[in-house]
Amino acid sequence: MTLPKRKLGCQGLEVSAIGLGCMGMSQSYGAADEKESIATLHHAVELGCNFFDTAEGYGPFTNEELLGRAFQNRRNQVIIATKFGFRFENGKQAGAERDSRPAHIRTAVEGSLRRLNTDYIDLLYQHRVDPAIPIEEVAGTVGDLIREGKVRFWGLSEAGVANIRRAHAVQPLSALQSEYSLWERNLEADIIPVLRELSIGLVPFCPLGRGFLTGQVQRAEEYPAGDTRRSDPRYQGDNYDANRKAAEKVQEIAAIKHVKPGQIALAWLLHKGGNIVPIPGTKRQNYLKENVAAANVRLDASELKLLDDALAPEKVSGKRYPDWVMATIDR
Repeated sequence: MTLPKRKLGCQGLEVSAIGLGCMGMSQSYGAADEKESIATLHHAVELGCNFFDTAEGYGPFTNEELLGRAFQNRRNQVIIATKFGFRFENGKQAGAERDSRPAHIRTAVEGSLRRLNTDYIDLLYQHRVDPAIPIEEVAGTVGDLIREGKVRFWGLSEAGVANIRRAHAVQPLSALQSEYSLWERNLEADIIPVLRELSIGLVPFCPLGRGFLTGQVQRAEEYPAGDTRRSDPRYQGDNYDANRKAAEKVQEIAAIKHVKPGQIALAWLLHKGGNIVPIPGTKRQNYLKENVAAANVRLDASELKLLDDALAPEKVSGKRYPDWVMATIDR
């Protein structure tokens, strides 16, 4: 199949309607499998998926290196997004400590360019807002990098309304990356209206609710050490039971339409606006095929309402992150 394209922002960035989140190829969701990961990356291009999401913090560093190896002969066929903004010590991320000083941004970008084996980054995000550095300084530094040809477009990740407006006024944003799905609706009241007003695209990560919306999840304690789902509040105790029940409607509609539950969740996002490009993560070719095929799933108004109501915010139990991670989100 050929995936349709969607525009992110008004600066000329156009990508496949569904992208590929690459973090899980290097961390968080079990052991890495480089051979299968690279095959999945190559197969994505063959399926028309050209939008790939990584970050210096994934690994750290190893996920960018993986993409650099995979796309060394396909650079002109892909749109690569990466991120800066955390601090690293001795090759490891220093917890939630952030660093968006202009000099550090430049150092981070040079590192990403080297690891990605490229001389330009298509979409550069600030991974998390740094409260110590005015967002105008960040926007100005990235604007300089754009003029120098090292970056083509830029965006923010998990930023709030005030910083979106302030950043956009200095250097127009093409995209905001944030968690958004049937499972997590925190953007709907304030942030999505601002994105529409300013014509900024939305790139939802975890569009499958970290797997919950696929119906194929286990309790937190059943995952191996090192898997982030062990510490996810929504996978724990009574939260797990409540959330399995809330997600049943996705499975019911999927059964009626003879598609996978995850495809329903992605189709719901695609129906929410033409400036939305979800980036479901996988390191397996079979799941990639399912995700890409979601672009062909149609939902009518009644089905959309059933889904909206079944997974209304009050029916999803538990915080989406542990407290220390929630503290990095700009709201």
